[in-house]
Amino acid sequence: MGRNLLMSSLENASFNIILQILFRCITFVTNAWVIRNVGHEVLGIMNVRLLLLESTILFLSREPFHRACLGQKDEFSWSHIMNQIWLSVPISCVLSIGFVYIWVNILPLGHPEYASQYVFGCWSVAFSCILELCSANMALVAQLYCFVKLKVILDSVHILVRTLLFVSIIVYDRSMALIAFSVAQVGSIGVIVLSYYVFFYWYIRNKPLYAKGALKSKLVPDKVVNRLFDNMDDFTFTSLKDFFPKYEGPLNSLLNRKLNTLTISFAKQGVVKQLLTEGEKYVMSVSPVMTFKEQATYDVVNNLGSLAARFIFRPIEDSSYFYFTQMVKRELPIHKQDQYKIQESCTVLSQVCKIVSSIGLLVLVFGQSYSKTLLLLYGGEAFVESGLPVQLLKSHCLAIVLLAVNGITECYCFATMTSAQLNSYNYLMVFFSITFLVLSYALTYFFGPVGFIVSNCINMFARIVHSIHFINDKYKDTGYKPLKGLYVGKYFLLTLCIAGSVCKVSEYRILSHSMLTHIAVGVICFSLVLLSWGFENKDLIVKSYTKFRNKESKTSMD
Repeated sequence: MGRNLLMSSLENASFNIILQILFRCITFVTNAWVIRNVGHEVLGIMNVRLLLLESTILFLSREPFHRACLGQKDEFSWSHIMNQIWLSVPISCVLSIGFVYIWVNILPLGHPEYASQYVFGCWSVAFSCILELCSANMALVAQLYCFVKLKVILDSVHILVRTLLFVSIIVYDRSMALIAFSVAQVGSIGVIVLSYYVFFYWYIRNKPLYAKGALKSKLVPDKVVNRLFDNMDDFTFTSLKDFFPKYEGPLNSLLNRKLNTLTISFAKQGVVKQLLTEGEKYVMSVSPVMTFKEQATYDVVNNLGSLAARFIFRPIEDSSYFYFTQMVKRELPIHKQDQYKIQESCTVLSQVCKIVSSIGLLVLVFGQSYSKTLLLLYGGEAFVESGLPVQLLKSHCLAIVLLAVNGITECYCFATMTSAQLNSYNYLMVFFSITFLVLSYALTYFFGPVGFIVSNCINMFARIVHSIHFINDKYKDTGYKPLKGLYVGKYFLLTLCIAGSVCKVSEYRILSHSMLTHIAVGVICFSLVLLSWGFENKDLIVKSYTKFRNKESKTSMD
C-alpha cells in the first residue's frame, strides 16, 4: 500500500488545528450574540448541561469501540470490525435512556419556563448521538484509508449547518433558543451521516470505472479523482452492505474475543478520562451553588482565558516534547549520555521556560486592567454589570501563569521519564485529578464560580512542584541549571510592575470616559515592557534570528 501514513497524520493534525480555530471563532461569535440577544441562562443550559450530555454519551459509547478497532484492519476481518463498531449503536441507546433520565429527573433545572424545551433538548441530543454513531463505521474506514480531507470537509459542514440552523431559528423567535439548539444539533448530524453514505456509495460505484480509465467527472477535478483512487487496491468494499453487520457461521464467530477485550479495556480508561476531562461541568451540574447564568459566564470566560493555552502554549509544548524525546534518552542517567545534546537541551528548556513565563506574566499583569475592557467589547454592558465575569477573567489570568510553567515543565518530565516513572506518575495524575474535583466542589461553596479557578491553580501548583523536583533531582549531580529561565529578569519585572500600575490607574480614571484612550495607554505600556524584555534577552533574540535566517537561506538554496 502506497499511502503515506506519516504525511496523512501531519496533514490531519494541521487541518485539526485550523478547524479548532474556525470552530472557536464561530463559537465565540455565536456565544456573544446569544449573550446579547437571548440571555445567560439559556447559554448555560446549552453549553454546560446539554453539551455535557452529548459528550458523555458519545465518549462512553463511541470512544472504546473506535480506539479498539482503529489500526486492526490487517489483524482482523472487516466483518469482525464492522460487527464490533456497530455495537456502539445499541449501547448508545441504552446509555441515552439512562443519562436522559438523570438529566431530566435528577439534575436540577431551576427554570420552569424552559422545562419543556429542556426535555426536548435532552432527547434531541441523545437522538443525535445515536444518529452520529450510525456513521461511526464509515468514519472509521475513512480514517483507516486516509480520507483526511473528507473528514475536514464534513466537520466544516457540520459547524456551518449547525450555526446557520441555530441562528435562523433564533432570529425568527428568540424564545425558542433551546428548540433551535436541538434542531440544529440533529439537523447538522443528519447532514453528516447522509454525506458519509453518499460519498462511499459514489466511491464504491466509481472505483471500478477509474481502474478501467473510464471515469471522467465535470464536478470533481481529475487531480482530486486521482488522489482518491490511487493506491487503493486494498479497499475491498464493493457495496454499502459491506459497512453493515454480518452474520457468518456460528454465533461465537459473530464477534472477535480479542477485539472485545480491547474494547472493554478502553471503556475502563474512558470512564476515568471522561471524569477528568469534563470534571468541572459535572461538578457544576451536580452542585446547587451555581446558577445557569453563572455557569454560562464561567464557560464563556474559561473559553476566552484558554485561548493562550490553545494557540500559544500547546504548540510550544508539542514541539518541545518532540525535541526533548530526541535529545534526552529516558533510561540512561544524564552523565552517561551525549553531553553536547544534554547541554543544548538544558539551554532550550531554560529559554522556553523564560518565554512562556514571560507571556504568562504579561497576561497576568495586563489582564488585571483590561479584563473588563475585553468583556465589554465581547458581551456588552449587560454581561459585565454583575462584576462576576471580570472577577473570573482576572482570576483566570493567574491560572494562565501557572498553566504556562506547568505545561513546559511537565512536558519535559513526560519526554524524559523512564517507563517506571511514567507508570508511577499516571497514578499520581489520577490523585491530582480526583483532588481537583473534590476541591472544585468544596471551593464553589466558599468562592462561587471562582472556586473552580482557585482549585485549578492549586492543582497546577502541586504539579509544578512535582515537575521541578523531578528536573532538579535529574540534574543534581551535574553543573546544568535547566530551570534558571523561570527567573525572567529584573528589568523586565520592574518595567512590568510600573506598566501594571499605570494601566490600573488608567482603568479607574480613564476607562469610564474613553475606552480607546485606555486601550492606547495599554498599547504604549505593553510596547515598553516588550522593549525591556528584548533588551534583557537580546542574546536569545539574536540567536533565534540567526537560526531563522540560516534556515531561510538553506531553503532558498534547495
